[in-house]
Amino acid sequence: MNTDQRFINENQQNFTKETMGKVEVTEYFNSTGFDRWKRIYSDTSDINKVQKNIRVGHKKMVDQVLTWLQEKRDLSNHNICDAGCGVGSLTLPLVQLGVASITASDISESMTKEVERRAEAANINVGQIIFRTSDLENIEGTFEDVICLDVFMHYEQYQAERMVRLLASKALKTLIVSFSPYTPFLEILKAIGQFFPGSSKTTRAYLLKEEGIIKAAKDCGFQVKRSNLNKAPFYFSKLIEFERT
Repeated sequence: MNTDQRFINENQQNFTKETMGKVEVTEYFNSTGFDRWKRIYSDTSDINKVQKNIRVGHKKMVDQVLTWLQEKRDLSNHNICDAGCGVGSLTLPLVQLGVASITASDISESMTKEVERRAEAANINVGQIIFRTSDLENIEGTFEDVICLDVFMHYEQYQAERMVRLLASKALKTLIVSFSPYTPFLEILKAIGQFFPGSSKTTRAYLLKEEGIIKAAKDCGFQVKRSNLNKAPFYFSKLIEFERT
């Protein structure tokens, strides 16, 4: 097999792998994953201890993002993209802060519909929200701020780095992302967890190398402004705010 043919075969294999991975994630978050995460990111008591810790950790991260956004400027004339919005844990507080326009995008239609349902239940005006069912690669438009929380954990390193570059191309000023950071300790915890399949088992969860995420953003003209490691038992998420240079 010559070099050109090997290159073509490798690209075809990667394309097939990525397509299957995207289908897996989409199906998961439109079915069992939707039910699971809807319960975790709500006020229901129908969750186990691990899920409760995930709820606490995620809430801490969302609060940190909201603090960062409010510190730097008036949000009343900003448009923000919540990429991978889930059930609206960030989108709905942004509306309440008076953000001019918010694009709530998720690969799962069930998720975006849940955001709308929760907004209406809380008497939150959805007129500021543009709902989109889309993967990260196909988000349309540009925004002052692009925020992507707890999405990269479902993708391998090279895919996450590509998504950083794609999201950076949509961000005019700020890009905020979170991911599960790779450390030897967390790799051991993940390996232990894989020995216990059951109803709480989800899609593959990937630990990502921070330097690769940072380099991808720097390649697109962004630099790290600040970062924070959010921790709760069974929840570790590195949050990084990039600003365009």
